[in-house]
Amino acid sequence: MAFAGLKKQINKANQYVTEKMGGAEGTKLDLDFMEMERKTDVTVELVEELQAKTKEYLQPNPTARAKMAAVKGISKLSGQAKSNTYPQPEGILADCMLTYGKKLGEDSIFASALVEMGDSLKQMADVKYSLDDNIKQNFLEPLHQLQTKDLKEVMHHRKKLQGRRLDFDCKKRRQAKGSQITDDEIRSAEEKFAESLQLAQVGMYNLLENDVEQVSQLVTFAEGMLDYHSQCSEILKVLVETLNEKREEAAARPKSEFVPKTLADLNIEMLGSQDGMNASPLPSPMRSPARTPMPTKPTQPCCTALYDFEPENPGELGFKENDVITLIQRVDENWFEGSLNGRNGYFPQSYVQVTVPLPSN
Repeated sequence: MAFAGLKKQINKANQYVTEKMGGAEGTKLDLDFMEMERKTDVTVELVEELQAKTKEYLQPNPTARAKMAAVKGISKLSGQAKSNTYPQPEGILADCMLTYGKKLGEDSIFASALVEMGDSLKQMADVKYSLDDNIKQNFLEPLHQLQTKDLKEVMHHRKKLQGRRLDFDCKKRRQAKGSQITDDEIRSAEEKFAESLQLAQVGMYNLLENDVEQVSQLVTFAEGMLDYHSQCSEILKVLVETLNEKREEAAARPKSEFVPKTLADLNIEMLGSQDGMNASPLPSPMRSPARTPMPTKPTQPCCTALYDFEPENPGELGFKENDVITLIQRVDENWFEGSLNGRNGYFPQSYVQVTVPLPSN
């Protein structure tokens, strides 16, 4: 049986080569069928490209997309928890403004303005998370199902049709040359050819006539974007009004006269004064002042953390800002493997600054 199947595949291959190289005329299908094939091929390319570009729209950061594609289990199209998504840029900027707004103190109008803007950006990040979930569930998931089920089935029938057509033409040509091919064999090949032709036509027709569902998915995408931008617009309107009030408050605040303090005001004795000479004798020339030891530079490959990084998946290395991490190896253009306090793991390059690079080899 295995030999017979191999022989059959060889015959089909020979038939294909004969048509392509020898100019043999194969069974031609009508123009309508060829147009359906063309549109189906375009749909296959469209679905693949549309998924990639939509993910790029939702997460423009290439490092984020690389991470989500590399780590298994966090790239599910629907039901993706917020804790498993890459931080939105609005949220990262919000954290920065909130942190330094609180550090500056409550008596600063600029600090309170930073906090107000940070809170608004946090709200916008939450709205973006909702947009992500909506588009993944109602647009990307249907595209994924179309790609892995309907399109896959249609392309299977087309491939099978091509093989049965070649088999049918091969047997007809061999019988015409006097080979021992019976009419029953040709009739069986013709029936299988007709069956695959029927299935391929119906599959492509159903695929190409599904405009209502596919346009509905586009409507859902557009409505999601409209809702996202509408909510962001309302948040920004309130923010602008608040910041204008802060600006007016800062302009109306009376400015007190500032007089810089002198060294005398700070009770710091100057070297040129007599009291200073008596109170602070110069060190004896026989005794050298103590030298502050120079800090030693690290010799092994390492990097310094620019931001806090919380691990979200097994195998990742968490750290805090200013931690010094020993570099073990570069995983790819966006990720390192490193060691900190006896723990090994992976972390993104964008979160650190390399102090001593890895060897070039």
